[in-house]
Formats: sequence, C-alpha cells, structure tokens
Amino acid sequence: MAISTGLLSVADLTADDIRHLISDAIRSKQRGSSAFLNGKVLALVFEKPSLRTRVSFDVAMWQLGGHAVYLSPDEIGLGKREKISDVARTLSRFVDGIVARTFSHPTLEKLAEYSRVPVINGLSDYEHPCQALGDLLTIHEKRGVLKGLRLAFVGDGNNVARSLLMAASLVGMDFCIASPPGYALEEATLHRAEGFAAKSGARISATSDHRLAVRDADIVYTDVWISMGQEAEAGDRHQAFASYQVDTELLSLAKEGAIFMHPLPAHHGEEVVEGLLDHPQSVVYDQAENRLHIQKAILLKVLGGQVA
Repeated sequence: MAISTGLLSVADLTADDIRHLISDAIRSKQRGSSAFLNGKVLALVFEKPSLRTRVSFDVAMWQLGGHAVYLSPDEIGLGKREKISDVARTLSRFVDGIVARTFSHPTLEKLAEYSRVPVINGLSDYEHPCQALGDLLTIHEKRGVLKGLRLAFVGDGNNVARSLLMAASLVGMDFCIASPPGYALEEATLHRAEGFAAKSGARISATSDHRLAVRDADIVYTDVWISMGQEAEAGDRHQAFASYQVDTELLSLAKEGAIFMHPLPAHHGEEVVEGLLDHPQSVVYDQAENRLHIQKAILLKVLGGQVA
C-alpha cells in the first residue's frame, strides 16, 4: 500500500486501499486492544487545537501497545521558532511516525519531505483524510455498502468536503456538493475527482441549490461555515451561508432513513439547527468514535504493524 510511506491526501490511496482500511478497522473495532505497535512512538505535531484528532490518535496508540507524544504549537513553532526541515529531521531520530495538524498544507508537505519517518495528515487547510476515511467506515457500518450510495454535502467547499469528494469518487459513491457562489470546491479538485469517478462509476456534481443536492440522498452531510483561521471572514460567511442550514425540513427531502453526518465541532444554530445532532437519523457520535478505529487501521499500515 502507498499508505506505508504516510498519508497526506485521500488521493494518495486506491479504492482497494480504502476498502482494506475499512475491513481492518472493523476487525480492530471487534478485537479491541492489542500490542501490535509495542515499542512504537508517534509524535502529534499540532498547530491547531483539537479534541477528536488528538484524543483518538493518543488512545489508538495506547490500545495498540505504543505511545504518543503531544507537541503543542508553543513547543515547536513550525517555521517560526524552528525551521520545518529541522523539526522533521530531529523528530525522525526520536519517533516512528508523525501526525501533523497544520494551518497550511505546504507546511505538511515540507514536513513529509524532510522526515525519515511516515507523516499522517491530521488536518490541513486543504484536506482531512482521516475524517473522510472514518466517515466511509461509518457509512459502511450503517448501509453495508458504499458503491452506488448518494452523499449530499451542504456547505463550504472546505478540507473535509475535498477529502470526502476524493474518497467517494474512488469507491463509487455519488457525491453532490451544494455551496453558495464563491465558496464552492475549485474546478481542479472536481476534475480530479471526475477522473476517479470515471473508473468507479460514481457521479460527481456541484450546485448552489442545497434542496436539489439533498433530494434522494442516502447521506446528508454538513460542516461549519467558518473554519479555524477564517474568523476574519465571519461576517461575510454568515451572510453567504444563512440559507444553507440543515434542519429537519431539509433532511426530509433525502431518502427515507437517510443518515445525517457532521465531523464536529458543530456550531448549533448556524450550519445545523439546535437538536439535530440528537435526531434519530444522526450518526454524528458514531462518526466521532470511528475516527479511533480507522486511525488504528491507518497506524498499523503506516508504522509496520500487523492485523490479525
């Protein structure tokens, strides 16, 4: 698997890679703790605050018999206190792998370029591959298949949307994103996904009509309107996204029994109405849990462990 050298983008994977990771995650979830990564050490290099990413990787390493070392922004200061290349070269002497959560995707790429150990993207402004893979694990658990399902993403063409688009197009899931003008996914990303879709049979579309996107969807997905680092755009974004809130009325346009997903953290009263995360069709907290299980599968591949 290409993932043995790290994971910066969903596009680094093949459809078979994704299917194997999901299968491994399911087995790992059933098995619980193991000692496959005994003696392995993972560095968590974070420029951004985190709940799910930090805790899930830390717990994953502990359950696999390894150890995680958290390094906060103040402790490293990537590119400020110390050159990115120096950080990568130094950490490579101490640890077996690095999870990096960065503001800028080029920072992540430079860290990987100079590191002698695998680097995993724990989130950048461009992609969030671990989130997307955990989401596919959740969809597979709830629906039993991936190919042929229709996922409607309502909101910003952000890092989560980009990774989900790539993952869906690789495994044959239809993907439609509805964003207000000026906030859609860029044409280059859509074109790349269409290349994957041509092989998998997926259908990719983009629109500004959120009601059209959700109609007959198997999965309705949304994310925050304002990501970390975009706080200065809050006024403009609130105005642009005001009509893109997901509520029970919008959810009712999807297929009967469609599932609702959100990567968290959620801004209640903005992209989702109060109470929607507790709706019977919501699988949001299952999503959160599955970050742990998919990341255990990723770590086993990246750090050279084995899956029983």
